[in-house]
Amino acid sequence: MTLNDPLSLVRQITQEIDRLTTHLDSAPPAEAAQLLAHVLAPEGVLDKVTALMASGSRFAQDRATAGALPAEVWLALGRASNDLDAVSGDLAEHTEDLHRIARPAAVIGIPPVASPLVARRHR
Repeated sequence: MTLNDPLSLVRQITQEIDRLTTHLDSAPPAEAAQLLAHVLAPEGVLDKVTALMASGSRFAQDRATAGALPAEVWLALGRASNDLDAVSGDLAEHTEDLHRIARPAAVIGIPPVASPLVARRHR
């Protein structure tokens, strides 16, 4: 696949992400954790989507400055890029935890302990 047909590339990437999502939904816990760790790691899928949004924001800024797009398009893409970057950073902190549970329990030698669910947001 080359960039000669970028819309085909977008469709292919979308299909692959759909396949990965379906696989993740039914994967055993260790495999699901490993997949998530790679998706969330620096230079992983989420990081690449963030870079794509940043590129889209630069495009929209250029077009908005030229009057071809409303400034709101540029602002929305910039906000999406910034929000994804913040979320990506928050999630990257947890990739080691995901890698840890991806290893077989016998290798770790520590039984899993349930922890309370805590939701936090940095602002």
